Amino acid sequence: MDSSELFYQSALTSVPGVGDILIRQLMSYCGSASEIFRSPLAKLVKIPGIGAVTARSILNPEVLREAERVQQRCEKLHIQQLFYTDKRYPARLKALYDAPAMLYWQGQADLNSQRIVALVGTRQATDYGRRTTEEIIQALTPYTPLILSGLAYGIDIIAHRASLANGLPTVGVMASGIDIIYPYVHKKTAQEMLLLGGLLTENRPGVKPDARLFPARNRIIAGMSDALVVVEAAAKGGALITAEYANNYHRDVFAVPGHLNQQFSQGCNKLIRENKAQIYTRPEDLIEALNWDQSGKKTPSVDKTLALPDFTEEESQILAIFRQQADWHLDELSWRSQIPLGKLASLLLNLEFKGIIRSLPGKKYQLN
Repeated sequence: MDSSELFYQSALTSVPGVGDILIRQLMSYCGSASEIFRSPLAKLVKIPGIGAVTARSILNPEVLREAERVQQRCEKLHIQQLFYTDKRYPARLKALYDAPAMLYWQGQADLNSQRIVALVGTRQATDYGRRTTEEIIQALTPYTPLILSGLAYGIDIIAHRASLANGLPTVGVMASGIDIIYPYVHKKTAQEMLLLGGLLTENRPGVKPDARLFPARNRIIAGMSDALVVVEAAAKGGALITAEYANNYHRDVFAVPGHLNQQFSQGCNKLIRENKAQIYTRPEDLIEALNWDQSGKKTPSVDKTLALPDFTEEESQILAIFRQQADWHLDELSWRSQIPLGKLASLLLNLEFKGIIRSLPGKKYQLN
């Protein structure tokens, strides 16, 4: 039986009653996945949130046997398992409290690309929605973002295909195992995406699409992106759920306005009316909000003479990160510094008062 750390990480996700948040709790107390499975029952039951029933489930030999089956399946299908401690795991996603502990991945794209934009919308896209999606992708092409969507009918598949046509990496986030393409008619596009982008899911191989898995999939799309664009949406549906997640995660949300009497513009118009999305009228709306450098010039170098002794230990920790590059997204800063978002926001405000950094649109900060 495989004794690698990844094997035990996979086993953790197989324990009944242990979800993503509880997995982090176990990891923080035990230090590693392998140590969790080596811990005696008496130690496990003392961990907050772990009762006797859950502790016995962890130590059940069937958990390791199931992990071995999953790992063998992944190796056969060339699927990579990305535990949340893996450096390849999407950093934007990792900073969120409800991020999946394990992701399954096939592809070539960098899941930590400098720029990531998600496009979502109705499965019954109109010609207006198709044209708008293709125009957005084409306009963003000079900035080479990674494009995310859900591989579904309508706006999703249009976004993926437009990305491929413009040479942009595109990742389909799935509500099934990677080996089960849904809908099946998109299999050819999915195969093409593997060459430049990829396929990503939190579901192990063999899991079939299910209604409850789609909202969970949508949180990954929202959490991984810098900005979410809703192109067309009815008054209710998955696109609005994704927008809700994006707002909760403090991502920039845009909605393309539509005809007042058009069914698949109702959702977008509602998002704009309720101030849950910025109105999208042109590519510059998105580019300016995300503070993308339109000149193509390199980021100015950081002043190496910054007097760190003048700052607190946590402020110095933040400024050390700014030495790596001059501007950062709030969530990325939180993940790299391991400082909770609430406390980090207060520290950044103090640094802003001192004139060291300044805030930018899109939850970004930059050294002055």
